Amino acid sequence: MKKTRLCQLLGIEHPIIQGGMSLIASAELAAAVSNAGGLGIISPNAREPDWGKVAHNLREQIAKAKGLTDKPFGVNFSIQLIGEDRTLIDTAIEQGVRVVTVGAGSPALHTRYFKEHGVKVLHVVASVRHAKRAEAEGVDAVIAEGYESGGLNSPDELTTFVLVPQVVDAVDIPVVAAGGIADARGFVAALALGAEGVQMGTRFIPTRECIASENYKKAILEAIDTSTVIMGRRLIPTRALKNELTKEVLEKEAAGASPQELLSILAPGLTAAAALEGDMVHGQVLSGAVAGMINEIVSAGDVVRSIMEGYDRIVAGLKD
Repeated sequence: MKKTRLCQLLGIEHPIIQGGMSLIASAELAAAVSNAGGLGIISPNAREPDWGKVAHNLREQIAKAKGLTDKPFGVNFSIQLIGEDRTLIDTAIEQGVRVVTVGAGSPALHTRYFKEHGVKVLHVVASVRHAKRAEAEGVDAVIAEGYESGGLNSPDELTTFVLVPQVVDAVDIPVVAAGGIADARGFVAALALGAEGVQMGTRFIPTRECIASENYKKAILEAIDTSTVIMGRRLIPTRALKNELTKEVLEKEAAGASPQELLSILAPGLTAAAALEGDMVHGQVLSGAVAGMINEIVSAGDVVRSIMEGYDRIVAGLKD
């Protein structure tokens, strides 16, 4: 396939971005994706649940990635986590990072600062209004993420298939589709909707380079179409694999529990308990709805290559 504007913007061969999954988007995974021609992304707290050590951890992760690849890679920032504090941002800039994905907050907060330092910014959006605001603030591209995606979601709950074409029509900058994409079929569909690339998170969890616990990877492989659920709608809608934790939260929500009561259940550390320690019963097992389509552990590079090879086959079939 010909290169899209996203490829030109990021200096990558294939318009595939790895999601910046908290705790598990490490240097090893990012480098593997970048070496295959996509854009690997590092999470500042990869391997490190102690937020007080994250700045040092980010330096180490960036240094490790540089030792594993000479291709472009980026860092993901959650505005919900960093707020107005630019310590981690400055760390990334000082270490030579030139691409960031940013989400869970307003693009007005840090976009111009990134741009002043020569950093390309891709902002995650969940509605046309958010996309227009991000473009107005000067971001280089938007990642239109439908609520099929794992982890935090928008209360608007727009699906990827509905969201992406409307965002494409509303902005002039490149649009990346995210949420519910795991193979060449989803990739082709995203491009047909007008996107110029895709971002995938869940598909990269059951890969050899991902540091996620083996229990986590196995849970995704065993998932079916109805294995995930949105919980926490009275806080922030979050998609995860069904387990005792999601059952308890949903029951409390149905009974009218206050946000404070829900927060007492969703204690800090539950994501790390699942992702790093393998607690699939009481941990928060973040996963996209697309988990039901994933049935094998492969290398991250093979994920990228299979999508690009499948693209050619699918497009050729559509022309017949």
